[in-house]
Amino acid sequence: MAERLVEISDVTKNYRRDAFDIKVLAGVSMDVSEGEFVALMGPSGSGKSTLLNLLAGIDRPTSGNIRVAGQSLGALNDSQLAGWRHRNVGFVFQFYHLIPVLTAYENLELPLTLTKLSRAQRRRKVDLALEVVGLADRKDHYPRQLSGGQEQRVAIARAIVTDPRLVLADEPTGDLDAGSAQEILDLLAQLNEEFGKTIVMVTHDPRAAERARRELHLDKGRLHSAARH
Repeated sequence: MAERLVEISDVTKNYRRDAFDIKVLAGVSMDVSEGEFVALMGPSGSGKSTLLNLLAGIDRPTSGNIRVAGQSLGALNDSQLAGWRHRNVGFVFQFYHLIPVLTAYENLELPLTLTKLSRAQRRRKVDLALEVVGLADRKDHYPRQLSGGQEQRVAIARAIVTDPRLVLADEPTGDLDAGSAQEILDLLAQLNEEFGKTIVMVTHDPRAAERARRELHLDKGRLHSAARH
């Protein structure tokens, strides 16, 4: 049996808007094992991205408990949470979030400057990550010189350059044409199958979800069903 990497227990999340409490997540419980590739599906506003942000420690639940890689996130203060996230989580966004004035290489090296790695060690990690995503020959290119698919590959390389336990992807193909989207899904599957990365991917696209090994469905803040491939 694979180790449970993610344990979510009865998590709720409410947001206060004006005089109203808006319940986004209502008692969600789920586990993700080490090495799984999970697709999190549901309509817009169902709480998918909120759940991903909670897993990353970007946001905190209103109630309930989240453990990732054996760490209860609720036990960490903001500073500790930032350090934990840097060591354990890689995040891939729909719109890449690359820094336009930095090259692909520099975008990847930036998170490594927060570590104690030497420049030579950083170079080896960056070169390896770019090689994994097939962009070793584009390392000196700026984001504006890359296609959307290539930008997302750089973003994925940035997410894995620190060798995180957990990769979280929020609609990673949502801004791409069909061909580029397929390439990104192939890359995520490769990271899962060949490199053993645990991936939780939010998507509204059933074709993208089919690439995962398991599908979870959120609707109105509740986890309704799960299907295994």
